[in-house]
Amino acid sequence: MSNSMMSSQKKATVVSTSVAVVLVIVKLTIGIASGSIAVLASAIDSLLDSVVSLFNFFAIKKSEEHPDEHFQYGKGKIQALAGVIEGTVITISGIYIMYESIKKMINGSTTGLLGPSIAVMLFSIVATYFLVRYLMRIAQETNSIVIKADALHYKTDLWSNGAVLVALGLIYLTGLDIIDALFGLGIGLYIIYSAYEIIEEGVLVLLDRALDKEIVNEIEEIISTHEKVTGYHWLKTRTDGAV
Repeated sequence: MSNSMMSSQKKATVVSTSVAVVLVIVKLTIGIASGSIAVLASAIDSLLDSVVSLFNFFAIKKSEEHPDEHFQYGKGKIQALAGVIEGTVITISGIYIMYESIKKMINGSTTGLLGPSIAVMLFSIVATYFLVRYLMRIAQETNSIVIKADALHYKTDLWSNGAVLVALGLIYLTGLDIIDALFGLGIGLYIIYSAYEIIEEGVLVLLDRALDKEIVNEIEEIISTHEKVTGYHWLKTRTDGAV
């Protein structure tokens, strides 16, 4: 793996962490002031985003270390492990959002400062949209599980931010505060569902899943047509997580 590839991955985690921190500050401020569960849930999710992205930076940094006496195949699978951890964190955040939504439905608290809340969510959507585009480009260039997981994570945030914006708009038009709790519940379910793909991919890499059949066929063709290869047998492949 080239140094430039690792450099772009680490840069991506720094960018995503920085964006997440900014979103935490603005969402948390408005969420506390307005009493909106949906906005507060989004702020908590952004806080988890910043922690996970920071963790990803160190995971990528560790995975680029060269093989040594104790880790003779390198540490590329750290990225897969980070993906599993990130998926688990996403799941936990989804459960917490659902808990807060149900609590608001029971208590029946009201939502205020709808104008500033809507403005904050619009800002969040725009910032997250451009971040997702950037992360998807880096993920395609590097095929890194960590960056793919980060991109998917922020993509779910994009949808959840949109849902929060719709909820705030409906509350503004109807005055029904239960909409805030209902949308929060839906966002929590969606976040949990989206985490499954991240966890599954990371687990399969950790279990040494074989490469796709198309790639194996290409490898076999290269081997069988090489003039210096007289034969081969028992070809095995595995996914490293950063190839």
